Amino acid sequence: VQLVESGGGVVQSGGSLRLSCAASGFTFSSAAMRWFRQTSGKERELVATIFSGNLSRRTNYADSVKGRFTISRDNAKNTVYLQMNSLKPEDTAVYYCNAVYGFHNYWGQGTQVTVSS
Repeated sequence: VQLVESGGGVVQSGGSLRLSCAASGFTFSSAAMRWFRQTSGKERELVATIFSGNLSRRTNYADSVKGRFTISRDNAKNTVYLQMNSLKPEDTAVYYCNAVYGFHNYWGQGTQVTVSS
């Protein structure tokens, strides 16, 4: 199983980034996919969720990112995305892709997002 994030970087406040997470080794369309983020000394925070199967258009967001971030998935490409707009310095973190597949919980290695003021 692999989850490989990409798309992180440095952006100015108010800017946008799109994160991607390419998955392999499991049936992607059957997995709920999530994005978390973590800053030094803090617990990992759930940012966004997109469900699987018949609920695959259903999404949830943390209050702190509602209206600014959009999670989506392309089951044909086994990829989940996180479009981040109107970025703020407090969005600075390492962003992790997570897959919930049956009883399994898989993680990517993380990608750094830095928002400068």
